[in-house]
Amino acid sequence: MLIGNVGQEPEVRYVDQGVAVARLRLATTERGYTLQNGTQVPDHTDWHNVILWRRLAEIVEKYVHKGDKLYIEGRIRYSTYDNKQGQRQYMTEIWAENMEMLTPRSQSSASAESARSSASAESSQSSVETSKDLPF
Repeated sequence: MLIGNVGQEPEVRYVDQGVAVARLRLATTERGYTLQNGTQVPDHTDWHNVILWRRLAEIVEKYVHKGDKLYIEGRIRYSTYDNKQGQRQYMTEIWAENMEMLTPRSQSSASAESARSSASAESSQSSVETSKDLPF
């Protein structure tokens, strides 16, 4: 689970049979603090690569922009590849399963709210279908 700000405009592509895939960078910041002895600990920001598929990617394409605050739930995926120089590179991504837009919108974007509710209804419906098999 992450809450953070979008660092740049999301990149959306369409792959096989029109399936949307969005990639965005999310910044999460741990606020600085002062220790009892007076030592200042500064803010610390981490950047996360977030991948969203299908309906979530379509919503990102329409409504998410640089600077927006998002809540993301998903799975961590690790991968490796060899770059052009032949060096091994490691990549960590968050494959989002749920997203909520936390940036307040004006009344003119009420349609964004309805699109988000329909997407969450779709995702909650799919999670209900899979939870039928659970013993608890």
